[in-house]
Amino acid sequence: MTELSEATQQVHALAAKAKESARTLRLATTASKNAMLHSIADELVANMDTILAANETDMTREREGGMSDSLLDRLQLTTERLEGIADAVREVATLPDPVGEIVGGRTLANGLRLINKRVPMGVIGMIYEARPNVTVDAAVLALKAGNAVLLRGGSAALESNKVLVETIRAGVVKAGYPADLVATVDDYGRDGSVALMKARGLVDLVIPRGGAGLIQTVIEQATVPTIETGVGNCHVYIDRDADLDSAHNIALNAKTHRPGVCNAAETLLVHRDVAAELLPRLGASLIAAGVTIHGDDATREFVEGAVVATDEDWETEYLSLDLAVKVVDSAEEAIAHILTYSTGHTEAIVSNNVSAVNLFTSTVDSAVVMVNASTRFTDGGQFGLGAEIGISTQKLHARGPMALQELTTTTWIVQGDGHVRN
Repeated sequence: MTELSEATQQVHALAAKAKESARTLRLATTASKNAMLHSIADELVANMDTILAANETDMTREREGGMSDSLLDRLQLTTERLEGIADAVREVATLPDPVGEIVGGRTLANGLRLINKRVPMGVIGMIYEARPNVTVDAAVLALKAGNAVLLRGGSAALESNKVLVETIRAGVVKAGYPADLVATVDDYGRDGSVALMKARGLVDLVIPRGGAGLIQTVIEQATVPTIETGVGNCHVYIDRDADLDSAHNIALNAKTHRPGVCNAAETLLVHRDVAAELLPRLGASLIAAGVTIHGDDATREFVEGAVVATDEDWETEYLSLDLAVKVVDSAEEAIAHILTYSTGHTEAIVSNNVSAVNLFTSTVDSAVVMVNASTRFTDGGQFGLGAEIGISTQKLHARGPMALQELTTTTWIVQGDGHVRN
């Protein structure tokens, strides 16, 4: 038998403790789980100064190391953001508990009674980058759905996540539950990440959340079942029958509201019939907001200051103030472009033409399709799901924003009266 590395042994020990602790939540009432979430929210507020100081340490290190402004924005915590995170924890406490929900059932001809109900997943591993808010979101969603969680938050947010995990564990203990329901493997670095994603039998599900490189690594190396999340090469298509004021506002919001997140628009497609009227004004607004426009030949005729778009631009998730822009001759051409380059996250159409909208929504194969709305609405909170643990771009088990329901599985309960099979 191959001897396990020190990191693997330590991660397996944490996972075993998490698995044992998770059993306590299988019997927990909704009220007691909600009380635990309120306890966590209270601890976040009470420890705000300590959390912000740790975050400033991370921010200073990464700023000096050359991290981009958009990624620094993801990393940064402020008093307002922490208060929002605590409020989001309390909001999760108000959401319906999926555990115990009956999703199906029937009585067979032989009298056997079948019930299919939701139960906790067990132990969830979360691997993510430079997003300390995910530390809290992942923990509280897992706990509300009856699961333990092991967190790997990456080196960029090392100090922030260390304090956040300590704070969450304190809230869990004050509510009367084992601290081992929430743990971090950050101390074990990359070896800890690999050990987490290969801890089959101890960990029931791994969710990667971050850039394409991180997600691909987890998909390729994990032996634990994995849900693929959120690389977002998102598109906005402005149709010939769009309201151009709405189109201007939607495109500007989709790109500039928070350019470093996965639901920000990365490519704008504009119907040729409205390009001359829309693009000069929209282009000027985008450039004034700091956006670099990577345009095809037609776009550069209308937008002064646009740079030449290359084939690579169409497939790039910039996560920055960059936008690829192309003029198309039809909705069909826009859809063909999206189907070629989309990562299956979110696509939007701006149009008042019912036929164009129906064609777009029926043909585009992404987790979320927006009609006359910004791509920035693809978010668990905006969908009324509470905090989200990620946005799934795969098609098995979960697709789109993942919240409580997606962190459960189901069990069949079969009730007989001495039945035996002939």
